[in-house]
Amino acid sequence: MNAPEPGEWVDQSADGLLLQSDLPDEWFLANRFPGERTDDGSAQIDELLGYNVWPPVRPVVKNPEESEQNETIDGRWRYIEHTASSTRVMIRLQRQKLAVPEEVRITGVIYLPFRPGNPITSHLLRELPTARIEAAINKRLFAMKRKETIAGGKIVLPSGHKISERDLLNPLGDPKKTPDFYELVALQHGHLSREGDRNPSTTMAEINGVALSTAQGWITKARDRGLLPPGRRGRAG
Repeated sequence: MNAPEPGEWVDQSADGLLLQSDLPDEWFLANRFPGERTDDGSAQIDELLGYNVWPPVRPVVKNPEESEQNETIDGRWRYIEHTASSTRVMIRLQRQKLAVPEEVRITGVIYLPFRPGNPITSHLLRELPTARIEAAINKRLFAMKRKETIAGGKIVLPSGHKISERDLLNPLGDPKKTPDFYELVALQHGHLSREGDRNPSTTMAEINGVALSTAQGWITKARDRGLLPPGRRGRAG
C-alpha cells in the first residue's frame, strides 16, 4: 500500500488516550499512527510481537475477569519522537481495568533510531520519561492531583521527603503527624493495586495495624483530595 498523503493520516490523539500535553517538552506526538498507517494498527503490532498469546504454561482460566489476562488485552501503541535526537519510540499504553484505582500504564516500548541501523545507547533509553508520561495521562483521565516526582529512583513528595517504592509497604504513621500522609495513602493503594491486590484496602489495614474501616476512611479522604480517582461501584478496595 502506498504511503498516505498527510491529509489522510488519522490523528493518534483522536481517542484521547495520549495527547501532546501529556509529553514533556522534548518529546513530540506524531500526528500519524506507527508505520505511516491510516488506521490504528495496535492489534496487528500485538499479534506480531506475541502480546496476544496467553502463555500455555499457566492454567487456563475460564473467566478472564478473574485472571491477569484482562490486563494485556486492548493495549494501544502510540508513536512519539524525541525532538533533539529524532529517536522514534513506540510506547504501548494499557488501561489497567482490574487495578484499583484504574489507571493507564506503559506496558511495552519499541525504540527506533533516527537513522536505521544506528545503535540504541543506554543514554537514549534513560531519556524516555515513562513515569512522567503515565502521571500526566492519569492526572488528566482520572483527575488525580498527586504532585510527587521521580528523582534518583525515589519518589519526591510535596514536602520534599523522598521515599523508595519498597517503602510503600511500610506503615504510614499517624495522619496528624506524618507529612504528605494522604499522598502516601494514594501511593500505597496504587502500589498494591499494580501488584495485583484485588482488595488493597484490606491489605492496607493489615500493613498499618488499623481497622478496615479506618483504612477505607483514609482512602475516601485521598479520593476527596483528588489524589485517587473516584471508586467504581461494585469494586472492593
